[in-house]
This record gives sequence, structure tokens and C-alpha cells, in this order.
Amino acid sequence: MSFMADPPGADRLSARLRRETGRALEITQTHSFLDALAAGRVSWVAYADMVAQYWFLYEALELAGHTMADDPIARAFVFPELERLAPIEADLRFLHGPRWADRMAALPATTTYCTRLRYAANSHPVGFIAHHYTRFLGDLAGGQYLGQAIARVYGLNGAGHRFYVFPGIDLEAFQTYYGRLLDALPGSSEERDELVAEAVEAHRLHLAVLDELARRWI
Repeated sequence: MSFMADPPGADRLSARLRRETGRALEITQTHSFLDALAAGRVSWVAYADMVAQYWFLYEALELAGHTMADDPIARAFVFPELERLAPIEADLRFLHGPRWADRMAALPATTTYCTRLRYAANSHPVGFIAHHYTRFLGDLAGGQYLGQAIARVYGLNGAGHRFYVFPGIDLEAFQTYYGRLLDALPGSSEERDELVAEAVEAHRLHLAVLDELARRWI
């Protein structure tokens, strides 16, 4: 496949992704569970439970990244500096102690999300990019406010919220670069449609995890 010329304006893949996932992203950012966390209305154990669910998600995604590192299309989206698994484990170690792995379990919605993520992200570069975009770009951008709020209300000072810290990443510059990578992707219009649809599904699966956390803790 050869690289396609950048489509104009709103037809660019980056613009389509923002447009078609925008409503789900808005719902996520105002979700009752995240609002409760930001306001300190639930215990730190609820926060630790959320971090644990992200451990399962990022384990699946980063393993897929290792698989896709040699793929001629997907490898452009493998950024070691974004990886979250080590910071998440540091947070869980701080929150739960050295036996942190014994104190967490995947919620049913998390298991469903991981199953879809593994299938999509390991089988085709389009699936990997869709889930990479949804998780990493969402946590890099939207997670900044939430990370600061959690640190404030739960009295965390670095340790315990490293998940939200991306040292050395210029958010605006990185988002611009990532958008250019998306817009330069080779492939057919059907493959672009597949990527957008998978990103929409990833957002839906994430919301299901948040809904389950809310039912458990609020």
C-alpha cells in the first residue's frame, strides 16, 4: 500500500476520530465515578480499584504493542515513552504494598474489554491503532485534570498517581504529531471506517468499566 494524500479538513482521519468519539469522550469525562473520585467522595480503595482495572487494560495493550512493533504500519504508533504499566504497578505498590497483585481482580466489564482489545489489537494494525488512540490519547489529555484532582483530594505527592504523569511529553506537540500520523495512514476507506468503528467500540467498553466501578463504589 502507498500513502494516501491527506484528505481535506473534516474528512481527515484525526478529525473523524475526534468527531465520532466526541460524545463518548464527553460522557467519560463527566462520568459519576470520575466525578466522585475528583471530589474525594469515595475511598482511596475505590481509586485503587480503578487503577487495578487499568493495569489489566494496559497489560493487554502494551503486549499488543510489542507484537506490533515490527508491523510496517502499526510500529509508528508504538511509543515506549507512553507506556503506563510500570507507573501503574508503582501506584499499586504504593496503595496496596508489595503484595499488590494479590489484592486486585478484573471486573467482568474489564475482562470483556481486554478480550476485545487482545483480539483487535493483535490481529490487525487498524485494531491496534484504534485501541492505542483511545487509551493513550485519552489518558494523556483528559487524565491530566483527573490526576491533579486525585492527588489533591487524596493527599498524594507523586507516589500513588504516577499513572497520570507523562514526563518529557509536550501534550500539544504530541497531539499534533499523532494527528499527522493518523492522517498519513495508508489503506482503503473501508480500513479507515474500521479504525473509527473500533475506536468507538473501545470508548463504549471503557464506559462499561466505569459504570461497573460506579455501581460498586457509589
